[in-house]
This record gives sequence, structure tokens and C-alpha cells, in this order.
Amino acid sequence: MERILLAEDEPAIAAGVQDDLELEGYAVELATDGETAEAKGLSGQFDLILLDIMLPRKDGLSICRKLRASGIFTPVVMLTARSQEADKVLGLELGADDYISKPFGRRELLARVKAALRRGAMTATVKTKTVEFGNCRIDFTRCEGWKNGRRIELTALELKLLQVFLLHPGEMLSIDRLCQEGWGKDAFISDRVIYTHMNNLRKKVEDDPQHPRHVVTVRGLGYRFDS
Repeated sequence: MERILLAEDEPAIAAGVQDDLELEGYAVELATDGETAEAKGLSGQFDLILLDIMLPRKDGLSICRKLRASGIFTPVVMLTARSQEADKVLGLELGADDYISKPFGRRELLARVKAALRRGAMTATVKTKTVEFGNCRIDFTRCEGWKNGRRIELTALELKLLQVFLLHPGEMLSIDRLCQEGWGKDAFISDRVIYTHMNNLRKKVEDDPQHPRHVVTVRGLGYRFDS
């Protein structure tokens, strides 16, 4: 049974989300403040973390930053009532895999949860163990990467996107196709989410992210990976 940490302080939302997830067969543990959520997340005992941005005692963005800095790469889906695009982009830049804007429906919640859990299980289905391109070496079995001999921290989603690219070298992949293969066919992913993750990936694997050599934009169509 997959374990989900739900960090949400609004009782009605927490109860509804927990009920929906448990009806789908997930084991859900609730944290109603940021400090508790961070401590539970750092335990590494969960398959997915649903993390509200606005939590008492410590906010979700700070928690996400702490988890990633501590080497915890459990998939994180941010829950936010904020409408500002900047908050959502910041969460993705800090290592969150996706976000859901409140209010959200049961169907959207379950689709995003299922997609995030599939990404978290990426190592079970990876087809290529270790690859090298440019100055980078990626070990998918160990979920580790190096650039110029220095370790680079890649999230589960970044590893999944790299895997998709490496399985289709030189092929133009549309945003819709990247969304389906990276997040799953049932996910609701905006173009902004894709752009943010691509920019994050470029910062980690490219020598000059402003003029990428590997993760190349095919203007108006999608992306192509050149080794």
C-alpha cells in the first residue's frame, strides 16, 4: 500500500482529501502544521507528499527546500490557494513536482496523485542504467548524476524527463507527449509547469543554460534531446 503524507491545516479540506485518497486504497498520514510535516517528510517513509503552501509554524515552500537540500526526493505536489504564478513557479524551482490550485475536484486530485506516484516509481521501470552525454553522467539505477565530476541533484521528475529524452534521441517531442510520458496521460499539466522543469533541468546539465546544447527547444513544437 502506497503511503501519502498530507500536510494541510484546513480541517474540511484535509478530511475530504484524506477520505478520497483512502477510498482509493492509499494509506494517508495527516500533518496540520509545517514543523510536523517537515519532520515526517524527512523520515523518508512516504511515497508522495501533498504539501500545502500556507501552513502554520513553517510554510510549504520552506519545507520543500529543506527536503530537497536533505536528499529527500519523494515526489511533492504543492497545494495552494494562491493565484500568483510566481508562487507556483517558485515551488517548482525548489523541487516540487507539480501543484494543484484550490479549489480542486476529486478527479483532478486523484489523477495528479497517480501521476506523481508513477514518477516516484521510475526506477522500477527504467530501461537505461547509466548514460553519458557532454560533461554529464547519469546513473538511473542509483538516481544520481554527475557533471564535470561533481554530483548534481536531480529530482525524480527530472530523471524521468531525462529518461524520456534519452529513449528518443534526436526526436522532437511535443509538450503533450512529454506531459503524457513524464506525468502520465491522466495528468493536468500546464505549459508553465513544463517550461519551469525544462529550465531547471538545463541549469543542471547544460554548460550554458541560455544556449543549451542538449535540451533544445524546437520553437512552437516542443523539445529535442541532442547528445
